Amino acid sequence: MALENEPEYTLSGILKSTDYGLDIFNSDEISAIQLFDKKGKPYLRDFIDAKERPAKPEEIVRQLFVYRLIHTYQYPTNRIAIEKGVYFGSNIADKRADIIVYEKDHPDTVYIIVEVKKPKRRDGLEQLKSYCNAEGAPIAVWTNGSEVVILHREDPNFYRSISDLPTAHQTLTQIINRQVTIEELSEKNKLVVERLSLRDVIKDLENLVLANAGVDQFEEVFKLIYAKLYDEAQAKRRKKHLVEFLASGHTKQELYDKINGLFHAARDKWKGVFLPGENIDLSPDHLAVCVSFLEDIKLFNSNLQVIDEAFEYLVTQVYKGSKGQYFTPRHVIDMCVKMLNPKWEEYMIDTAAGSCGFTVHTIFHVWGGEMTSDGPTKDQAEYASEMVYGLDFDARSVKVAKALNLIAGDGRTNVYRSNTLDPRNWGDEVRVALKDRLRRFDAHADDVWNQKNFRYFDFDVLMTNPPFAGDITDTKILYQYQLSKKWRGIDIEALTDPKEQEKQALKIMQKRYEEAGSWYSKQSRDVLFIERNLEFLKPGGRMAIVLPQGRFNNISDAHVRSWISERARILAVVGLHVNTFKPHTGTKTSVLFLQKWNEDRKSGHYCPQVEDYPIFFATSEKSGKDNSGEYLCKIGDDGRAMLDDHGHLVIDHDLTEIADAFVGFARDQKFSFWPEV
Repeated sequence: MALENEPEYTLSGILKSTDYGLDIFNSDEISAIQLFDKKGKPYLRDFIDAKERPAKPEEIVRQLFVYRLIHTYQYPTNRIAIEKGVYFGSNIADKRADIIVYEKDHPDTVYIIVEVKKPKRRDGLEQLKSYCNAEGAPIAVWTNGSEVVILHREDPNFYRSISDLPTAHQTLTQIINRQVTIEELSEKNKLVVERLSLRDVIKDLENLVLANAGVDQFEEVFKLIYAKLYDEAQAKRRKKHLVEFLASGHTKQELYDKINGLFHAARDKWKGVFLPGENIDLSPDHLAVCVSFLEDIKLFNSNLQVIDEAFEYLVTQVYKGSKGQYFTPRHVIDMCVKMLNPKWEEYMIDTAAGSCGFTVHTIFHVWGGEMTSDGPTKDQAEYASEMVYGLDFDARSVKVAKALNLIAGDGRTNVYRSNTLDPRNWGDEVRVALKDRLRRFDAHADDVWNQKNFRYFDFDVLMTNPPFAGDITDTKILYQYQLSKKWRGIDIEALTDPKEQEKQALKIMQKRYEEAGSWYSKQSRDVLFIERNLEFLKPGGRMAIVLPQGRFNNISDAHVRSWISERARILAVVGLHVNTFKPHTGTKTSVLFLQKWNEDRKSGHYCPQVEDYPIFFATSEKSGKDNSGEYLCKIGDDGRAMLDDHGHLVIDHDLTEIADAFVGFARDQKFSFWPEV
């Protein structure tokens, strides 16, 4: 206890607002550190030599790890050194290793090197590798107290991740040649224990091996994830529930054959993503490193979010940024799904599907539960494979989307590559798949025309985040859309007086398009998606679409807002925080929720056109991300990032509260899709 007037110090207080943490340490280890005041500054005692040391963040983490080496791994203090100089060639460099453990029978030979000075994962691993290469140490550890990476150095160029350190009474071989059950994998899942994301692990692989492997990183990581998902799904069907996706106990060629075999089995079970003859293209050496980093991670979590985040990182960087299309944060998707409340009997589509976050989360919402490695029930698989559709033009996004929907649908999916805006050029695959979803018309000529042109559909629910950037200039596409036509009267964009602009805009809002009007030479993608999406909905169908904020308040977009209000009821507008889509873009966006007018009382979702009605408005003040686009997690009383019941990090946002408020509003308004309790 601190004396009177003596400052009280806490470990969490010292580590606050630093890159260090306490997540990997247990309460016994944390309580072993005793802080005391010395000349107005916090100090602690070294567990090796009892020396008084300033309690800086890196020193706290170092002493905690030293305590673990002594008490958990049972290394005697005479085998542990602090601040040991590292030999580079024949000379000791100025740089010093934070912790060194020597071999039992060769007290001058370095066995383990631990690095804590560099709290950033990439910097720390680079520093650690240089030390191990110089000393020839077979085991390397980096930690910042929040995360830990343990590597086995096979030669200067290849480092395998290993699950744990050997104790003083174990050999390295015993750790490497282990067997693991699916239950043990779930219990020790590094993503949960260390509060990591799969994206962090992939970055490690990029730094250590993929950047120099001479392969397509996206394709090879995708194959490994596919193989590992299959392995986890099959584990409970095996004797002792053992997983096979392990780097241990094999030569590199044997390991390649085993993992490639798992990939083949996954490819054959979940068909349509990879070609029949495809193999893993990583060399056996590079594959061994990759498997070692992935083996301690459980991918089959309850909503496939782990995988989705990884592909967001891989796909977005290379393919999506230039098109203005970005993967939608999962808490935004969950808000939209909850507000529109899709049902078992309703058909749903995402017309700019990306990795199909909207479709996958719709599936889980309707199931009333989430995904397990046991796979879906028969009813769940039928819903996922028959009622949910996705379209996207980007080949790699479609590949990811197909994979996620195949897994949810137990081998069947309705995700297709096509240009949503140009149905005239759709291929036979998407035409055959969507033919039964075409709307039928009483007038024979109208019905024949629609069956030929694939223009109007009868989907109940549509949720999408279309691309913003880039205008459509192809006249063959523009001429298919009313929103490509110019309005009669004055071109308000040519007016310079804001008051006159507003006056003319209000007049124009009352007019309809001319039947034979002139056309704009270009139109924004998202504007055309608004019109196209309403064509996909049946009368009474409902929609959520992410749009740039300007569509809601620009005077020049008044005609777009008028066009929408003539065709649908505006249910809600939710303004998203400017950080929502960072780091990919800082564009301010909102989500528009609509229900298509429907005068048929006998239909399931009667929505008669009215002139005046209430609209739900909300603005998000907590985006779940910081200014750099990194996710912000809720912190528990123990100072650690909070996890939900499924082991997912809990993102700190307010969209759940907004969705809950809308549900109350919808019930008060007696919306058919949110009946009263």
